[in-house]
Amino acid sequence: MSPFEQLFGRAASITAHASGRVNLSGEHTDYNGGFVLPTLIPQRTCVWIAPRSDDTVRAASLNMGLQVVSYTLGTETRRGSWVDFIQGVTRTLRGEGHQLRGFDVLFTSDVPVGSGLSSSAALDVSLMRGARAAFDLDLDDFRIGQLGQRVENEFVGAQVGIMDPMVCSLGREGSALFLDARSLEYQQAPLPAGAELVVIDSGLAHQHSAGDYNARRAECERACALLGVGQLRDLSEGDLPRVGTLPAPLDRRARHVITENVRVLAAVAAMRGGDVARLGKLFNESHDSQRDDYEVSIPEIDLLVDLARADERVFGARLTGGGFGGSIVLLVRAGAGRACADRLARAYATRAGRQPTVLVPAPLHV
Repeated sequence: MSPFEQLFGRAASITAHASGRVNLSGEHTDYNGGFVLPTLIPQRTCVWIAPRSDDTVRAASLNMGLQVVSYTLGTETRRGSWVDFIQGVTRTLRGEGHQLRGFDVLFTSDVPVGSGLSSSAALDVSLMRGARAAFDLDLDDFRIGQLGQRVENEFVGAQVGIMDPMVCSLGREGSALFLDARSLEYQQAPLPAGAELVVIDSGLAHQHSAGDYNARRAECERACALLGVGQLRDLSEGDLPRVGTLPAPLDRRARHVITENVRVLAAVAAMRGGDVARLGKLFNESHDSQRDDYEVSIPEIDLLVDLARADERVFGARLTGGGFGGSIVLLVRAGAGRACADRLARAYATRAGRQPTVLVPAPLHV
């Protein structure tokens, strides 16, 4: 008997899933109307669903001890736990006019929570895909990405940007999603040969609904008000002298966003040209900017990056995700990913007294 049948006394009729992501360039640019360049990872969230004839939702997670949590559609109230993502999805879908009934749902995920790899977006997108199949909803992948952001902004209380739900919904294996967060225009940018991606989870979880992440967004909004622009996307490198007149730390926050947008465009060009050395240099520049200007890195993350950069097989390394913990992504010479990752994990465990987790050692080219 499956876990779903054990919990709910019947078999699931719908299955759906969504992958996590790692961002290659464009950190904290999406909610500033800028550019991002994420790609999918093998880790994913899966859901099993059985529709009901009433308005009751019963939910459980293999990762959370199989405790069943229930509520009635239309009574969603934030509880400060993982079930808020399910409640946020049902309230948002019904608010959009989609006809939902109740359902039983079981989740499982191997996307680490708080690792900067979009565990929450993968949950939102997988559930909306499952609901689409279960209730024959008129809901395409693009709209699912948009609604995923609303779930987190309006119900969960995390002021995340559009990148995570969009790539979890629209991303394709073997390519990165080059997304304009303002216009929502996107392209699939093929990943180059000659290198591998390695993602290492520091084991230090972050929480986007906590104060630090939202504080950075508020600082960007204050910088825009002082500069007389709608979004930091409206500024270019030519505006950096004017940005430099802002009071600290707003000057540094704006400088990061402006230069990070430039790095995304350069990264896309490097990928299309197969220039992995240039792409690695952009990884390094992005991390330095996140550390010094946006101040979202922490000592343990900086240690991981420094240890990675000391390896001649590594083209570049950077913090990925919202920061304040989470993961780093390395661009490594093809064929050297596993060896580099193992060396780095041992060195970090010795220096930091904490064992990191190697998540993705995989060729860029598929």
